[in-house]
Amino acid sequence: MTGFRRGVRLGIDVGRARIGVARSDPDGLLAVPVETVPRDDASVTRIAQLVAEYEPLELVVGLPINLRGEDTASTADAREFAAALGQASGCAVRLIDERLSTVTAHQALRASGRSQRTSRGVVDQAAAVVLLQHAIDTEKGTGRPAGTALTPDEENR
Repeated sequence: MTGFRRGVRLGIDVGRARIGVARSDPDGLLAVPVETVPRDDASVTRIAQLVAEYEPLELVVGLPINLRGEDTASTADAREFAAALGQASGCAVRLIDERLSTVTAHQALRASGRSQRTSRGVVDQAAAVVLLQHAIDTEKGTGRPAGTALTPDEENR
């Protein structure tokens, strides 16, 4: 595991209605679901409380870009939410390409026998698990943190 920074990470899948939250163990062996946070005026506060509880090394926030790698309206929303989270929690934030994480989460839930209707409450958590596990696996494979730091001063944390 050359270059892997030990520490808990929180994965955040930002949606318009709900936000999925996942966490990893300190050794980055496994990402697991934490909760689905309703997207409202209290969202940032709730996730900041989770940051205080889990004391993560960083937040890994999914950046929804289209299949051509271009920004969308959701991309700007996720960046703004990530910035608010970083400011409210004081935690380093990394933005990671989340293309297909929700699709992968839906496929995994369907494979486990859940319908799309019964998966609605957990699919955001599952998507957060997918993107967090991808970030961990990328860092373990390359020795460098996945994605990009929200602010340049976070790059060397």
